[in-house]
Amino acid sequence: MLIDNVTITVKAGNGGNGASTFLHRAGMYKGGPDGGNGGNGGNVYIQGTSDLTALQQFQFKKKLKASDGIAGKRKNLYGRNAQDLIILVPMGTRVTDLSKEKTYEIEKEADKVLIAKGGTGGRGNREFASATNQVPRYAEKGGLGEEKEIQLELRLIADVGFIGLPNAGKSSLLAALTNAHPKIANYPFTTLEPNLGVMPSSKNIVLADIPGLIEGASSGKGLGFQFLKHIEKTKVLIHCIDATNEDLVSVYKTVINEFDKYSKELLNKPEVILLTKSDLLTKEEAEEKIEELKKLKKEIYLVSVYEEESVEKVKKVIEKLVII
Repeated sequence: MLIDNVTITVKAGNGGNGASTFLHRAGMYKGGPDGGNGGNGGNVYIQGTSDLTALQQFQFKKKLKASDGIAGKRKNLYGRNAQDLIILVPMGTRVTDLSKEKTYEIEKEADKVLIAKGGTGGRGNREFASATNQVPRYAEKGGLGEEKEIQLELRLIADVGFIGLPNAGKSSLLAALTNAHPKIANYPFTTLEPNLGVMPSSKNIVLADIPGLIEGASSGKGLGFQFLKHIEKTKVLIHCIDATNEDLVSVYKTVINEFDKYSKELLNKPEVILLTKSDLLTKEEAEEKIEELKKLKKEIYLVSVYEEESVEKVKKVIEKLVII
């Protein structure tokens, strides 16, 4: 299951305690204070990754903690600073600090946000020595690291989403365009989670095969809420319709009507229509099908995964769409 919205607790590391010790040497009964400072606790950062499934780690693990700083030691030895904790989230994730209601957008792999600051290491007793207090017998405790409850919401899963009714040829098309290997079978709901693939190009465009929608999806039928939510997380849409259907306009409107009921914003996404399985049509039948769909005032293309020329044409269409 694709995890796309999760709330977790993160805790930065505590600072190490300072040491309260005194110098001891052979022949020296009482030496001066020599307690070292403690190390700083680890910070917690959120950073982007190209791995769309990165939120999967939080399916059962809801609390993450950075390491504590090491305590100071005698002979003025400072404790080591703790290593920072870096939490990887998919690019396109919105991070919300629920305590401050502040949000951060992780859009690139280079994006790195400090979400919880580690505690400062405590000072050893040597730091407190002065002319008026030459033998301080106390040291400072390390500061507490910040603890935050944060929400991670995946806002974008792909540049292009393949949509349509079940068995419209979306998974086969994804496999033809990318190195993805989705499950393909001739029965409804073979795809229950978005399948992703990267189409080789100068832009490395991410494509998503969205599970097929059915009438009633906007009211939850056939896992409709979940599927429609995935569609919201794509930039542009390619509406796949099995070219062998009798009433193509009705098939198209079945999906669009569910969009309208769920969120009108889906209707505003750039969209083209692909008539899939075109190898099953004669040239005359294909022309009739395109003519039938012209009333929708959309760009319409024929494609067959068995015809390399048509697949290459779809690649060019996708590259053009993503530039928009």
